[in-house]
Amino acid sequence: MLKIGTRGSKLALWQAEFTQAELARIGVESELVIIKTQGDLVQHLGFDKLEGKGFFTKEIEDALLRGEVDLAVHSMKDLPTSQPDGLAITAVSYRHNPSDLLIIRKEAYAEKALLKLAPNVVVGTSANRRKAQLIAYRPDVQLKDIRGNVPTRLEKLRAGDFDAIFLAAAGVERLGLDMSDFEVLQLPAREFVPAPAQGVLAWQTNRDDTPTRLILKQLHHPAVSACTNVERRVLQLMEGGCQLPLGAYCERDAAGNYHAFAACEIDGQLRRTRLSSSTNFGMAEKLVEQLKVV
Repeated sequence: MLKIGTRGSKLALWQAEFTQAELARIGVESELVIIKTQGDLVQHLGFDKLEGKGFFTKEIEDALLRGEVDLAVHSMKDLPTSQPDGLAITAVSYRHNPSDLLIIRKEAYAEKALLKLAPNVVVGTSANRRKAQLIAYRPDVQLKDIRGNVPTRLEKLRAGDFDAIFLAAAGVERLGLDMSDFEVLQLPAREFVPAPAQGVLAWQTNRDDTPTRLILKQLHHPAVSACTNVERRVLQLMEGGCQLPLGAYCERDAAGNYHAFAACEIDGQLRRTRLSSSTNFGMAEKLVEQLKVV
């Protein structure tokens, strides 16, 4: 019986139960162990005020290192690019919709305006990446930090605390949330660049736990990993965590070619770049080089 470490939010539990179903599909039984993280406990601060780069993952990783759980399931975009000593990302899931959604109150919706937002609206997000890209499109909007899980954020929007908020499409779709009382704009990942590895789950294990690693390798999606490796390498080279205003997205077309997109705020200016290649080798280094060109 494998023990799966997970956070207790609805989305984290969806991810853990999906993992259970995937394991059951290959004949492996498992149980869930719910662990609270710093990101769950500290709700009044924006992401940029929280210390460290793994505030949704550290406590789960500590439990993994102590042997209290056999594997952890994370939203891969929350994972730092460097793994703690003794741990490894053993497998990654299929990729759900990587895009961001802009969820807009009907009173703040403007059909003909850029991003469908009325002038001077208040938009809720704690992600510096989203802030930087939004202001580049719409410098008139007012930004306001928002915390809490997905349902909590939607309740804050319904209550009128914000005119619009950002959510990852993957989370909204996985939870099957009713969005009928809002206008929902899906932002193309090539244009409004998502967080590295957005929409992908990562399964983490002890590096020397060969039996569990062999089991998880049966669930691994190497084609997805080939793209997330580029995105996370960009993040690593830019020496950033969740606080860095960076988006990176890579996709592979039917012919096997890779197309990568990056956006990052550097010295107060949003810079964008894109690159296509027949191989993913060296793509991240080239993207970063292009971003840093003044």
